Amino acid sequence: MTTRAYDVAIVGGGLVGAAIAFGLRGLGAKLALLDEGDVAHRAARGNFGLIWVQGKGRPEGEYRSAQREGRPVSLPPYAAWTQRSAREWPRLAALLREETGIDVALRQHGGLHVCLSPDELAARAQRLTQWAAQAGNEAGVDVLDRAGVAARLPGLGPDVAGGTFCAQDGDCNPLRLLRALHAGVAHAGGAVLAGHAVTRIEPAPGRFVLRTAHGTVECGRVVLAAGLGTAKLAPMVGIAMPVAPNKGQVLVLERVRPFLPLPLETLRQTDDGTVLIGDAQQERGLDDTLDPAVLAAMAARAARVFPFLRDVRVVRAWAALRVMSPDGFPVYAHSSAHPGAYAAACHSGVTLAAAHALALAPAFAADAWPAAMQPFSPERFDVRAIA
Repeated sequence: MTTRAYDVAIVGGGLVGAAIAFGLRGLGAKLALLDEGDVAHRAARGNFGLIWVQGKGRPEGEYRSAQREGRPVSLPPYAAWTQRSAREWPRLAALLREETGIDVALRQHGGLHVCLSPDELAARAQRLTQWAAQAGNEAGVDVLDRAGVAARLPGLGPDVAGGTFCAQDGDCNPLRLLRALHAGVAHAGGAVLAGHAVTRIEPAPGRFVLRTAHGTVECGRVVLAAGLGTAKLAPMVGIAMPVAPNKGQVLVLERVRPFLPLPLETLRQTDDGTVLIGDAQQERGLDDTLDPAVLAAMAARAARVFPFLRDVRVVRAWAALRVMSPDGFPVYAHSSAHPGAYAAACHSGVTLAAAHALALAPAFAADAWPAAMQPFSPERFDVRAIA
């Protein structure tokens, strides 16, 4: 078995790991990105492709203890982190195109969440008012009546009562994004090691030894961004990463004329005309099979928004597993027991790609953990720490 040595190794070649690796590409040949490949439960291959700001920071899940006690949970720093990433996205897209020639089809002219009843709209407005009070409303979310939505989206169904609009929201092609991030690392001289699933990490004085089926990798610093696999690897370097799978499903319709100039939270049209319908959050373990009843409900709601979709054919569907923490917010950590070891996990791999590449990666490069990351520490899940 061969042994390769690098200054920094990123374990995990999905959107989170690849974005961090791209941000560290200045290390050149001193950088390695270890990718298990598509045999992994790769969230990136099922990603819907949204860059989504509105509502981020309000509860997407709840601490288990708070849920039992009926206490609400929010994480306002997540709103600021998401907005920072949204602002950086045009720079990331430009860098990727300049360095790799790959256009990730960034479209950031705003996004809409559509409501199908007055009660649904009122509840949405109330939640976002609470969120804006926490987030400072820097994202500029507007509550629109039916006329306001219709002015942006012709062809609406009669059930549409209104919606919420955020100018920072947008979308991109997530598969091109993943390809571009990998290509950018390779173009800068970094090693992209495909098929290198890490089975064990052995901390040693001044370095880490990563065991894989294709040999040993030694590195001075290691960043664990292996999605669901991080939960198993992180304890090997003294980090707890409480992440679990959450299943989402996507319907893909045939290509149609351009009709959707901006993305909806559960409906978007790609740059080649394909229509994607995405929704559902299910805790089913590692089950990534399709659920016909869920797909039917997703399709029915989309047809209520745009009735003409009833006549558009479905060409395929897929399910994929999100990487979800107990409260739904990102988890970033550094090891006190083994300095130089870090971990990162989140379910917003596209939205946060720019922040990971342009803000978080420099912290890893400097081997300095920023105070701004403390709210995302896994220590928040310790009942004694949050009581």
